[in-house]
Amino acid sequence: MSLGKIWARLSLPGPGWRTRLLALALGAVSALAFTPIFAVPILWPAFIFLALQAASAARVRDAALTGWLFGVGHFAVGIYWIGNAFLVDRATYGWMMPFAVFGMAAGMAIYIAIAAAATRWAMAVSGVGRPLLPVAFAASWMAAEWLRSWVLTGFPWNPIASVWAVSPEMMQAAAWIGTPGLGFLTVLVFTSPAAGWHWRPAEARPGVAVFVGGSVLLPLLLYAFGHARIAATTVADHPGIVLRLIQANIPQAEKWVPALKRGHVIKQMRMSRRSPGPAGPPTHVVWGETMVPFVIEPNSDIPGMLAAAVPKGGAMIFGAPRQDQAGKVFNSAFAIDDDGRVAATYDKAHLVPFGEYVPLRGILPIEKLTPGRGDFAAGPGPRNMAIKGLPPFGVLICYEIIFAGQVTDPAKRPEWLLNLTNDGWFGLSSGPYQHLAAAQLRAIEEGLPVVRVANTGISAVIDANGRVRNMIGLDEQGVADVPLPTALPPPPFARTGTGPSVAAVFLLLAGLAAAGWRRRRRQD
Repeated sequence: MSLGKIWARLSLPGPGWRTRLLALALGAVSALAFTPIFAVPILWPAFIFLALQAASAARVRDAALTGWLFGVGHFAVGIYWIGNAFLVDRATYGWMMPFAVFGMAAGMAIYIAIAAAATRWAMAVSGVGRPLLPVAFAASWMAAEWLRSWVLTGFPWNPIASVWAVSPEMMQAAAWIGTPGLGFLTVLVFTSPAAGWHWRPAEARPGVAVFVGGSVLLPLLLYAFGHARIAATTVADHPGIVLRLIQANIPQAEKWVPALKRGHVIKQMRMSRRSPGPAGPPTHVVWGETMVPFVIEPNSDIPGMLAAAVPKGGAMIFGAPRQDQAGKVFNSAFAIDDDGRVAATYDKAHLVPFGEYVPLRGILPIEKLTPGRGDFAAGPGPRNMAIKGLPPFGVLICYEIIFAGQVTDPAKRPEWLLNLTNDGWFGLSSGPYQHLAAAQLRAIEEGLPVVRVANTGISAVIDANGRVRNMIGLDEQGVADVPLPTALPPPPFARTGTGPSVAAVFLLLAGLAAAGWRRRRRQD
């Protein structure tokens, strides 16, 4: 059977069952483009299908339905690992796992439905012809991703730009245009062949131009630009600083067991006191998120007890719950000196719904997944820490690292970023790899090195070009003594944030609408 006949059968008026099934399947396989599989070429058939279906749909709602089905498959495979969090306490929460995974996928799929509907609207309104379909689809996809980054506190996990974590060179454009702009170019690459589908004679030349320019030249230009940028930058190390990263690899199901908590702390203290490695004696020790599994209250003696694991004249940074004088509990990071004095604290600001607080607590009859019956309180937002022997740094706890343009202190740019996390909730899955890819994008966007310390992995040092220099792998116990890379001068994105890229996307959609309005006026 010819390709044309296959397409004709799949393109029934309104999305027939074949179209719906294919949308679901292609959405699912499209998620394989993300780390750690990196089956990036699969995005060509997946995005071409969705763009063509959206543009040729009889009604906007037909396009939205196809997009939603594509999105259900895309997110169910892309974020399946959230189900592992419900298996940590299987007896209490295990029954919720399938509802959580598919419910989350169904909710996130709304954004791809919006992208498909916006594509159908843009093509119908503009009347500019098939050659501009890739542009309309890329703009619509990125507008939907922008909505996903802030609606209901936002969940910008796996932005499409993160498929380029396979190659630091391909990600370098994020230093100028951020993840939104790089995402637009990414969708353009994988949708460009749609410009040449069913060419009419008047569209043949522009269709070929978009096809070749988008699918062939644009990826080459992205790589060439990235290669040149990396080659032109020098990333040195701060002299006299050696960070000791502690990855204890404590199973999440055991982390908060009362009889085991003291042993977890002792284990990490012993790891912190190991003999120096080739990098030299550590000057600072870093533990991951809530790796001190005790609530630290005002005047607590816990910091003093930890002083034995702090290098002489240095400091230790660790995560633990913190309770203030008013009784509020925060998910916090502490820095203590070698006398056990608390030098600085940071309270997590962007809390995980249902993980750290329950939205609509008075209505929903469930508890958060983390230990303790009450909700965590939110901190004030990105703040720098300044402690002895280290350049000023910003702290990001867990998924705070995934929010582009929201990771640095607005008052003063830090010199590096520290991401404390506990990916033990994710299990042996793609989740920790995807989390690492987000940290790489933040490093490039901000021109700052990122030090990432996780309980079960992946702990890593990422330089300001987004390259992973040191790593302790997933589900491994280990100690890494690593130098601290220096920062680069602030790239354009660090100065402007997401505003210009997002504005450009909406101006592009408005331009398509304006072109259609002018066309209709001339015809009238």
